[in-house]
Amino acid sequence: MEFSRYLDCLAAEFARLRAAVPADLAAAVPTCPGWTVADLTRHVGRMYLHQSLCIRDRAEPEPWPPPGLAAEEPVTLLDRGYAALAAQFAAHGPADPAGCWFTPGQTVGFWARRMAQETVIHRIDAELSTGRVVGQVPADLATDGIDELLRVFLAWSFAQWPEDFTPILASSPGWTCAVQAGDTTWRVRTGPGTLEVADGPGGTAADLTVSGPPSAVLRWAWNREAAAELSGVTVTGPPGALAELQRCIVAGVQ
Repeated sequence: MEFSRYLDCLAAEFARLRAAVPADLAAAVPTCPGWTVADLTRHVGRMYLHQSLCIRDRAEPEPWPPPGLAAEEPVTLLDRGYAALAAQFAAHGPADPAGCWFTPGQTVGFWARRMAQETVIHRIDAELSTGRVVGQVPADLATDGIDELLRVFLAWSFAQWPEDFTPILASSPGWTCAVQAGDTTWRVRTGPGTLEVADGPGGTAADLTVSGPPSAVLRWAWNREAAAELSGVTVTGPPGALAELQRCIVAGVQ
């Protein structure tokens, strides 16, 4: 996706999130156990502010968070954070340097992608929490989000911190898992000391296949409702392979 497309998606998803959160700030967020909608709103606002400083200062802010942030009214914080982030994106190009934990992508372009994807997931959280109809995610944004989850949060995290995955993979029999979102397929191969993500279905049948429309597969991958509750998502293969893949995803995003 192009930089401008990420920014358009971020603006649209923020507008949907912003419309949902005032409906019931005290409501529990079922997809983020222990959070209320106020907690979710404050989290997104803080995240926007943090990333705006990563771009402005070309380094992650230290110390963080600043004093008083926790006491700020959630929706006010959300609006202030988004305004700061949008201003930084307007002032920079995608190749400009930015502070970032992801060492291969310390650029403004990385944060445009990350913020668009983070916002769409938390927009879904807000809609689920406040009883709104959960809107579809645009197919290109959803496909890109699945790719980011598998390549950045799963494969790259495994390469950096393999010890986090050892309890999951040490006794793995070795699985191949195909994730299909519309016309796009990724192949995840696991085993003791192994976690690899590749494009395409591969030359042999996968042990596990998760398939469906991009919007639904994105929600499945981020655990925003079980596959059985998502229209069009199909899971075929051994329960053990599914459980292992889901545990690896959780380890990667923590």
